[in-house]
Amino acid sequence: MPGMDAGLQAHLEGGLTTVAHAWAITRKDGVVLGFTDHDRELSFDGITFRADTGLSAVALSQSTGLSVDNTEALGALSDLSIREDEIEQGRFDEAAVEAWLVNWQNVDQRWLQFRGSIGELRRADGGFQAELRGLTELLNRPLGRVYQTPCTAVLGDSSCRFDMATPGFSIELPIEEVSQSRVFRWEDFGGFDAGWFTRGRMEILSGAAAGLWGMVKQDRFEGSQRVIELWEPVRSALTPGQTVRLIAGCDKRSETCRMKFSNLVNFQGFPDVPGEDWMIAVPKSTGANTGGSRR
Repeated sequence: MPGMDAGLQAHLEGGLTTVAHAWAITRKDGVVLGFTDHDRELSFDGITFRADTGLSAVALSQSTGLSVDNTEALGALSDLSIREDEIEQGRFDEAAVEAWLVNWQNVDQRWLQFRGSIGELRRADGGFQAELRGLTELLNRPLGRVYQTPCTAVLGDSSCRFDMATPGFSIELPIEEVSQSRVFRWEDFGGFDAGWFTRGRMEILSGAAAGLWGMVKQDRFEGSQRVIELWEPVRSALTPGQTVRLIAGCDKRSETCRMKFSNLVNFQGFPDVPGEDWMIAVPKSTGANTGGSRR
């Protein structure tokens, strides 16, 4: 088979085989987890593949061309490996996956069968079922420039280029009061106008939810309290004392880019694109029609 280790090829052709499957999952936060369907742990490439996870895989579907290779991995939820709360928090979303066929008597004899990412992840009856998508899944994404009035960049990304470390555009502080992991209240932390963080981000910096974040729906005053409301609850329990970072929001308008961030040179929208009514405009009913403006 293409790309197969010569030693493994000879082992498979010998008739009596000692092979198992091994999977490595690399999350976006850098955590690497290894699993195998063998009855003992395996180790290679600096990864220990645990045997007590109950992880197994169904048939791998591969094809030529640009169609997406796919398979599924089945396993049991475990406090030591894949935990239910981490799935709920989205920590395994789009995690990178590699799958090998390996000779467990000589792990140097192995074949990388699959490389891709985790797609849909389902939980039921104390277990999980993960859809694994091949590398060609990335080719299904629409690419190209969108011509629209608002900016298409994300604040602080390589297109926007705004330095998010600029003083006055973020603040770190402990949670004082929180309800439903979505509405946060402080006795005012001062120095920021109401609405400054609307459409911005709240990042969780400490506790079990560290690394999670949410988009700010509203930033308002209610009496003496400063209220930050997210669009969706953070997918983890939050308690007073945990540290969060609030990052200023951008409504994607050119005026905001110029006045709030002084970053108009990097504005990625097209504020002068005519609106839809321009397409159905008719010539003036009065005055001379000279081929000039139709307004």
